[in-house]
Amino acid sequence: MQLLKDRIIKDGKVFPGNVLKVDSFLNHQMDVSLFCEMGKEFRRRFENEQVTKILTIEASGIGIACLAAMYFDVPVVFAKKTQTKNIAGDVYTSRVESFTHGRIYDIIVSKEFLHKEDRVLLIDDFLANGSALLGLASLVRDAGATLVGAGIAVEKGFQTGGKIVRDTGLRVESLAIVSSMGEDGSISFA
Repeated sequence: MQLLKDRIIKDGKVFPGNVLKVDSFLNHQMDVSLFCEMGKEFRRRFENEQVTKILTIEASGIGIACLAAMYFDVPVVFAKKTQTKNIAGDVYTSRVESFTHGRIYDIIVSKEFLHKEDRVLLIDDFLANGSALLGLASLVRDAGATLVGAGIAVEKGFQTGGKIVRDTGLRVESLAIVSSMGEDGSISFA
């Protein structure tokens, strides 16, 4: 998606450790007009999948998932990273490792919101090591629901996550695949 790539080139910042900082428009301050365009593109790419739910993980994927859900006319469910008092009853749980935060989380979704009849599309802001997508996919499998694919805003194509996830058979559609980031701040796309 050229609009997203152009924005990454314009406002993205490269930091040591393969960190791409896009917080001025994607995952801290959010450009809602850009999110709308991404939502339309996810709808176009997955239009034949009869999506009934969109599943993401807190927190950065929620905004993108909500705008995508508007075009699918379906609800968004987000996996929480901590058990809270307002999640009562049975839950689906999976473990994920955050590349950015360097932490392992137990992600949780109430069984009330994922059912075997659902056709679930995963949406997330980044794909780096694949752990978040694999964890979300595990929740969908545990619910007995159908996983139709994953929509990613930015994939770090030079890291292993995309290959690992695709090797499981999951269809992954990334709007921008970064093939390299230079120490000089340069960013290239696949």
